Amino acid sequence: MSMGNKETGSHDIVRCPWVNLKNEVYVAYHDHEWGRSVHADERHFEMLTLEGAQAGLSWEIILKKRAHYRKVFNNFDSGAVACYTAGQVEALMRDPGIVRNRLKIESTVTNAQAFLRVQKEFGSFDRYIWNFVGHKPIMNVLRKAGDYPVRTKISDAISGDLRRRGFRFVGSTIMYAYMQATGMTNDHVVSCAFRE
Repeated sequence: MSMGNKETGSHDIVRCPWVNLKNEVYVAYHDHEWGRSVHADERHFEMLTLEGAQAGLSWEIILKKRAHYRKVFNNFDSGAVACYTAGQVEALMRDPGIVRNRLKIESTVTNAQAFLRVQKEFGSFDRYIWNFVGHKPIMNVLRKAGDYPVRTKISDAISGDLRRRGFRFVGSTIMYAYMQATGMTNDHVVSCAFRE
């Protein structure tokens, strides 16, 4: 039974089993971002947006479009995105560099508005979101692909609270992927060289 995904060649680097070793962008994302604690609000808004955009698609597709997302969504400045007009939404609907789904694009704008309300209430989105895990990462002990959960009681709680606050595309499965991406949970398999 494979415990990880081993890179072939001169370096026998073991990575998580989900990593597509043929995609350099995907490998770099795993090695340098996934599972590392995020505390900058702009980065939280970026990951909320990208995880929501992924719904029904592969993460590889989103990573390919990520640079363009940063460009058209003002480097994920929630204050700027919250003020997007209907005309800007229509322009985004014609932009092949992003996922052209009206509900996902519109939700990015309304999520930015909700994001600002959370920042105002808690001082930062980071303080709000990390409270769900007691302000420290959950260290899971995973050994193979089948060990990964798709949702947890905590992701259920985050999803429910975000929805009550007006966020969209924040279902429990999406929020668990968000927790993994932002390091709220460390889901690198125990054999992965990048587990901290």
